[in-house]
Amino acid sequence: MAILRFKALDEMSKREPVKADLPDKKISDYFGADVFDREKMRQYIPKEAYESLCTAVDEGRRIDRKIANQVAQGMKTWAMEKGATHYSHWFQPLNDSTAEKHDAFFEPMFGGGSFEAFKGELLVQQEPDASSFPTGGLRNTFEARGYSAWDATSPAFVVDTTLCIPTIFISYTGESLDYKVPLLKALEAVNKAAVEVCRLFDPKVNKVHSYLGWEQEYFLVDEGLWAARPDLMLTGRTLMGHESAKNQQLEDHYFGTIPTRVMAFMKDLEYECYKLGIPVKTRHNEVAPNQFEVAPIFEETNLANDHNLLLMSVMRKVARRHSFRVLLHEKPFKGINGSGKHNNWSLGTDTGINLLAPGKTAGENLQFIAFVVNVMMAVHKHNGLLKAAISSATNAHRLGANEAPPAIISIFLGNQLSEILDRIEQTDCEKAIEVGSKTGYKMNGINHIPELFIDNTDRNRTSPFAFTGNRFEFRAVGSSANCAGAMIVLNTAVADQLTEFRRSVDKLMAGGATKEQAVFAVIKEYIRESRPIHFDGNGYSDEWKAEAASRGLDSETSVPLIFDRLLDDETVWMFSRTGVLDAVELHARAEVYWETYTKKIQIEARVLGDLAINHIVPVAARYQSMLLDKAAKIGSLDLPAVSKALAANDMEVIDKISNHILVIQESVRRMTEARKEANRIESEREKAIAYHDTVLPHFDTIRYHIDKLELMVDNEMWALPKYRELLFIR
Repeated sequence: MAILRFKALDEMSKREPVKADLPDKKISDYFGADVFDREKMRQYIPKEAYESLCTAVDEGRRIDRKIANQVAQGMKTWAMEKGATHYSHWFQPLNDSTAEKHDAFFEPMFGGGSFEAFKGELLVQQEPDASSFPTGGLRNTFEARGYSAWDATSPAFVVDTTLCIPTIFISYTGESLDYKVPLLKALEAVNKAAVEVCRLFDPKVNKVHSYLGWEQEYFLVDEGLWAARPDLMLTGRTLMGHESAKNQQLEDHYFGTIPTRVMAFMKDLEYECYKLGIPVKTRHNEVAPNQFEVAPIFEETNLANDHNLLLMSVMRKVARRHSFRVLLHEKPFKGINGSGKHNNWSLGTDTGINLLAPGKTAGENLQFIAFVVNVMMAVHKHNGLLKAAISSATNAHRLGANEAPPAIISIFLGNQLSEILDRIEQTDCEKAIEVGSKTGYKMNGINHIPELFIDNTDRNRTSPFAFTGNRFEFRAVGSSANCAGAMIVLNTAVADQLTEFRRSVDKLMAGGATKEQAVFAVIKEYIRESRPIHFDGNGYSDEWKAEAASRGLDSETSVPLIFDRLLDDETVWMFSRTGVLDAVELHARAEVYWETYTKKIQIEARVLGDLAINHIVPVAARYQSMLLDKAAKIGSLDLPAVSKALAANDMEVIDKISNHILVIQESVRRMTEARKEANRIESEREKAIAYHDTVLPHFDTIRYHIDKLELMVDNEMWALPKYRELLFIR
């Protein structure tokens, strides 16, 4: 292993930036070139079929299967002109990744010859093996049948020589086995509920879109060093490694000059993204060394989520061309910042109004306040569920580490908006709403929110869910996650809350209140009720943890127990009321999450045990033997006192090494026994809890003693690339 380490260092020292073959064109000239978007559809699909497809997508209607053959033929013709030879349904199973099975357009003819074909039935539906993906018990291992079905709202695209068709993934009996199905249902639910609320203010609103802008953070590590670290290769993070003398304490990496090799990678990545229609806008160094970020322009949530998953796949491919490996793990290195994926979320109408942006009139501002307060209520009611949506074995290392949001969901509003809500809560409805013959009505004290509002509040980086002027930023989402997990819960919770809001307003209006008075009265009550979720202070403080518990907020930190929120009665009722997920599907997802947690800790335990016993301990023992030999030789000779003192110091080191080795060996033994005991548990929930409570605690002990050995053992003998090499050689 030491040989591999130094070979990798030698190779890395010789690497030169790989110049990407970029076209001499404006980005707009090739943006979306590999996407079968509406412009391409218009060219390759008959007019009637094109118009029928667009109408169905725009109005949320079922697509007529009669046009499937025409669409498939046009899609195949375009894709083959792009060099495609195969097609694949591209879907999102419950493993935070994507899946695809490639089939050739090629069809042999009876008697000889061949041709290329792609029928409408193959576009619309296929039958991948459902038992090969996480199902949470929905499918038995001997029941393989599942279906993928075309999602026409997401455009097809070509990657290499394959036409990729975004699809949903369901079981034989119709249950969702993916993230896309419930996401589409959640988006439709929030659309219907938000439209009903919007029509209190503007009857012309017919559709409300959910928008998402993600910020993808990641690390880059040289491929050779990555290959010399089995923990990085198999788990995505370093299970051991002493901090480098220099980490991020000088704060000289964030927004600094992008290293030349990295810049070449970024340019290549952006080119590939633009061809696939991913509107990446921003690139920069992040806080930690060798950490970076890429972020796009806001898009409709379903499309934005597809683009994020596609980006993560493209990143890995492009990184290989540049002799890098992308690390998307939330905490690949101890002692420095981990990686998140901030989800910037908003709602907008088909009339061009951002519902989370302040307006210039009383009506616009009342609508704005109404939506903000309803989001607060949704997050307040389901703060534990939102935490479950972003929790994982990997994200647990990041949350609450004084570098990322704490594992307690709260909302930051900023001074101005907080003051406005306080004023509303303290004002009588009759005094707040004044009706005039010309102006209609006005809200005393909040009639005009200055345009400066968007930018006049500082961002609280300790808040997991912060209002940032015209959107909410869900900052707790992990870098490796499928954004759909968070977006399903958030959009569903908001949809359910908006439905309740409209019902409450209608009830007051039926009792004689004006529309404005009814809206104001319900808003006032919601502000009071949701006050526990509102926190603008330091989310890292111990005082906040105690206060959050007293407010009734979910303060659980054990990931397996956090997943219990998926099965709460209120969760089941909410998802059932909105039609997003039924009880069976929720139980299945909880089972998947518990099982996934167990497997990730299990893999890490196996890797850690192997590295500790078969790599670290032998190296430390060899070095110890060298010191013993040296001390013995000094002791056998009549040498000056200084040399004798040196030998005595060596004996102290030998003793310390012995202690570290003994603790490592005993801890690995205990960890292995704990793992074997946990594996006997049949319940996925109880097994996950056992891994969290009895296996995971050994990790820190083993790591501590290995990291101490790293500081003692001869550098030439140490097998694993060190932090200074992984983080600072670019």
